[in-house]
Amino acid sequence: MSRKKHADPALVAARRTQVLTAAADCFRRKGYHGAGMAEIAKTAGMSAGHIYNYFDSKEAIIESIIEQDMEEMFSIFQEFEQQPGDLLTVLLGRLHQSVQRHMDTGACVVDLDMLAEASRNDKVASLLHEADSQARAKMRQLLTSDRSVLKTHSEQELDSRINVIFSVMTGLFLRKMLYPELTEETVLIALRPAIKTLLMPFETQHEAQ
Repeated sequence: MSRKKHADPALVAARRTQVLTAAADCFRRKGYHGAGMAEIAKTAGMSAGHIYNYFDSKEAIIESIIEQDMEEMFSIFQEFEQQPGDLLTVLLGRLHQSVQRHMDTGACVVDLDMLAEASRNDKVASLLHEADSQARAKMRQLLTSDRSVLKTHSEQELDSRINVIFSVMTGLFLRKMLYPELTEETVLIALRPAIKTLLMPFETQHEAQ
């Protein structure tokens, strides 16, 4: 269905955000396949026909949610780049916020549902792969900057460290789901020194011992 043209870009952006917020709420409650466009429209306070002025399909909504997540990710990495100080201090100083985000069961349920959809939908899988690729590239860029003590390490070693860090962070949601009593404070007791180890040269750590 063709999208109606609007004269006011600000209004279009506001309406699209309204739909994305409603869709995320529906996906949290009913999952991707359980939430239809009619219910998303109702949750957004729109008619079923009106919602198609902004999104052609439910898949288009998922694509926009992924793009929104990528924009948020870029913003976070930009803050890392602009914040003064050595990289290790900057990343450890923001670790509690990353833990908070990855233990947010409300937000992560949508992420988990998108991963499930990716196993059936090549377009969604491609978008998620691209988002992950860009996240790893951004992290690699940080770790090879002049502010990083890992800047001279090989690409293979940096990729290994990045993948371990990302695996630990994304796994926090599953631990929170299986063990609801888990708190951010408890996680940080072990996570902070673990991340510090992954952001320092191993030979320096051996010498310190």
